[in-house]
Amino acid sequence: MNAPEGLSVDVPLSLGIDVSAIPAAPVGAGQYTIEIVRALCRREDLTLTLFSRRDDAKRWEGIGASDMARVVPRAPRRRLARLSWEEFGLNAALRRERPALEVFFGPHYTMPSSSSIPCVVTVHDLTFIEHPEWHERSKAMYFRRALRIAARRARGIICVSNTTREHFLSHFEPRGKVFVVPHGIDHERFSPREPHGGADEAVLARLGVKEPFVVHVGTIEPRKDVVTLLRAFERVAQSQGDCALVLAGGRGWRSDAFERELSSLRVRDRVQLLGYVANDDVPALLRRSSVVAYPSLDEGFGLPALEALSCGAALVTTKGTAMADLAGDAAFTIERGDPVGLADAIMASMRERDQSSVRRELGIAIAAKYSWATSAQGHFAAFRDVVGR
Repeated sequence: MNAPEGLSVDVPLSLGIDVSAIPAAPVGAGQYTIEIVRALCRREDLTLTLFSRRDDAKRWEGIGASDMARVVPRAPRRRLARLSWEEFGLNAALRRERPALEVFFGPHYTMPSSSSIPCVVTVHDLTFIEHPEWHERSKAMYFRRALRIAARRARGIICVSNTTREHFLSHFEPRGKVFVVPHGIDHERFSPREPHGGADEAVLARLGVKEPFVVHVGTIEPRKDVVTLLRAFERVAQSQGDCALVLAGGRGWRSDAFERELSSLRVRDRVQLLGYVANDDVPALLRRSSVVAYPSLDEGFGLPALEALSCGAALVTTKGTAMADLAGDAAFTIERGDPVGLADAIMASMRERDQSSVRRELGIAIAAKYSWATSAQGHFAAFRDVVGR
């Protein structure tokens, strides 16, 4: 493996990463953490120490299999104990590492409040402050505190988009430097071409999905606004008699409004709930869908939108969000919470998909600009900056 151009690998930068918060079925920030750790492990200008839960070492050993990475399974398994360890035990663990770590990376908002080494923290979005009603109260309180600590004490803040940077700076005057480092994408998986003939059909058959269908990928929770999608689909179903709505994602916090809307839907039998779908199965759903509907009210980056574009899928998403900024003219965009507009955009996208490939090709070209290797380079630049290398 060659080192990135212009960088010496004689003295690799020593980096510690807290991966203890990533659940067994990762989505969103969890998937980002896995991918960025995998990409950082491929570099020869870094040595990585991954602090995992005690029962999660094997997963991270598989992801970070490298001579440049090691796993330290120190964090407790139970959530409350782990949060306490993150605040008090992690800093002690960082101090004990030999050779000494030069920088700590918190990929999910958090860092030890009195760290003995420079810290870089990723901020994904500001909804814990701007829309606490979208989150469990305890979770919103915890992450609001984490954001305040990061703003006061972190040497570097990584924002995943310009949108997130603008929101962050509207609330905080950070001590450290703010970097904008977008997510990447795994182009081997998220491609307009299936890995081999019949692969997508096999995935759909295993999941019990039949074409044609509109798909939504994401946790069912208030921010994703799946309730508006259900209302929109009722209108779509009137003119698209054989079309189904496929929801690929587990139920999250406060899904009661979704349950009520679903139970009252006249076309309930055409809504398919898959629950959590493994990341390897998602590309087939995106490629074979008639439309990917992603009407989320707000996102820091909106990785599912980028993955849809990379697969050549037709995308409908929300105006005034990071997803709309990312997709540009490659997507149809609608106002927040507008079921009529969403239904019209879905049907317009279906008609256009049969007639033109302009948006499809534009979306593929946009997605091609993003990779996890490029994202890792942006992260490394932030790490190097805060330690003065």
